[in-house]
This record gives sequence, C-alpha cells and structure tokens, in this order.
Amino acid sequence: MNAILYVEDSPLDIELTLEAIKENKIANPIVVTNDGVEALEYLRCEGFYKDRKPGNPILILLDLKMPRMDGLEFLSIVKKDEKFKRIPIIMLTASREERDLVKGYDLGVNAYVVKPVDFESLIEIVKHVNSFWISINESPLE
Repeated sequence: MNAILYVEDSPLDIELTLEAIKENKIANPIVVTNDGVEALEYLRCEGFYKDRKPGNPILILLDLKMPRMDGLEFLSIVKKDEKFKRIPIIMLTASREERDLVKGYDLGVNAYVVKPVDFESLIEIVKHVNSFWISINESPLE
C-alpha cells in the first residue's frame, strides 16, 4: 500500500492532521517530513531515507510556509521531475493569500485547501481528501 507523504513543520498541525487521518480510518501509511528538503530526500531515497523501499507516495499533503525549502519551491522541483510530476499534491496551508493560491496552481498543485481552525472541520476535509484522492481518483502507475 502506497504511503501518503505529509510535508509539514508545525508539530501541532502534524498531531491534529494525523488524528484526523486516524478518525477517518485511512489505512495508508503516513510519512511525515518537516520541510521540502527532507521531502525530496524521501522521494529520492536519499539521506535518512536511503534504505526505504523505492516507490512514490499515492498523495502528497504539502504545507506552504516551512524552513529550508517552502512548499512552492518543493512543488516547482517535483512537478518538473519526470519521476514525480504525476503524484497528486494537495497544498494544505493556513495561507489565504491569493498570490499563494495562484502560484501553487501555476506550479502544478492539484488542489489548494486552507487549513480550518477547528478539529471537526479538519476531520471533514481529511474525509473528502480520502474519498476522492485515495479512494476514487485513478493515478497512473509509476
């Protein structure tokens, strides 16, 4: 079963999102990385991830504002790489700025979702992500 790669630097957001995933009984393993640099290492099987079994995640949940490499820079690299450009990426961010939304879509993000302020809404968002991007959507084979 393919993993979901969750790229997020906020420990609280990670905890809440993982709990929402658990509440929705999503069976896919979740790999959490804390910025774009670490996420690229995961995808490329480098650094800490050099011994992981190769294969792309079924989905990437991507934060926008992170240290070292932010979500937009990560997105621009991944969507230009033949090995990774077809992985669905959902920008899951607190930013409501129009320029971030436009830039994300210009770089190839598949969906842009603003993080809700309450946990019940987060559970509902994760439910919809699961039902469409994991259960319904057909992704090309690697």
